[in-house]
Amino acid sequence: MTAPLDERLFDAEPIARLIALALEEDLGQAGDVTGRVLPESATCRGTIVFRQPGVLAGLPLAERILARLDPTARLTRLAQDGERLAAGQPAATIEGDARGVLAAERTVLNFLQRLSGTATATRAFADAVAGTAARVFDTRKTCPGWRLLEKYAVRAGGGANHRMGLYDQVLIKDNHLAVWGGEAAVPQVVARAREAAPAGTPVEVEVTTAEGALAAARAGADIVLLDNFEPEALAAVVRAVREDAGARGAPPPELEASGGISLETIRAFAEAGVDRISTGWITHSAPALDIALDLELRAEVGA
Repeated sequence: MTAPLDERLFDAEPIARLIALALEEDLGQAGDVTGRVLPESATCRGTIVFRQPGVLAGLPLAERILARLDPTARLTRLAQDGERLAAGQPAATIEGDARGVLAAERTVLNFLQRLSGTATATRAFADAVAGTAARVFDTRKTCPGWRLLEKYAVRAGGGANHRMGLYDQVLIKDNHLAVWGGEAAVPQVVARAREAAPAGTPVEVEVTTAEGALAAARAGADIVLLDNFEPEALAAVVRAVREDAGARGAPPPELEASGGISLETIRAFAEAGVDRISTGWITHSAPALDIALDLELRAEVGA
């Protein structure tokens, strides 16, 4: 599930549409009316600066936004996505047409602040489980239209991506099981998933009991999602599933914890022995990072 940082993502059609929408939202039909106070020939140079410590994410996107408004603008990277920056540390410099740069400023910073916020939050969670076997995963709890970007930011922060959408992995959740009558139907639902989904599609089952976890593992689920277990109970279920698989001579499924995960509690969940810990917080609630564009002072503009 984990994918490396690949800048080709930012040339994907969904991202191009999102950039266009963001600029249209800001510029409207009239364009930047404030920018008209600047001479058409005016140029500027500025620095994108972190006002607080964090993990950078989104510089390739900033380059593409700038290019939409000023094809001659140049963004020089002073850091790379995934890098930790201190408060006051510059991430990049920008040179270009003053009107174009200032028209792009807010959109560039909106993306950088939110993506870097997600990367920073993810890094904090990943650091909290360092030394254990657990990896931090995101969820589909993303801002509509931003999923590719937010999942990129999770990778920049050292996390891993869960399924991208409903199309690339089966995840049998509590509401799916409710239609079938509950966790007692896990074997039938897993079998149905194997028949109905494209060949090779991973199958994951969400359960809330030890019995459901054993049933999912015995039915051949690739991943068993243990939802809302306390760490002590979680550790017992992890042991039971792996011991049962060993007794059957079968490989155990990957075991994932979710529910009640916070920066304060994630270490305890990791120490329960799971392979994965998923949390929606890193995408739906991570605070935006304070990042600014500081322009250099120039001499007065003549009449």
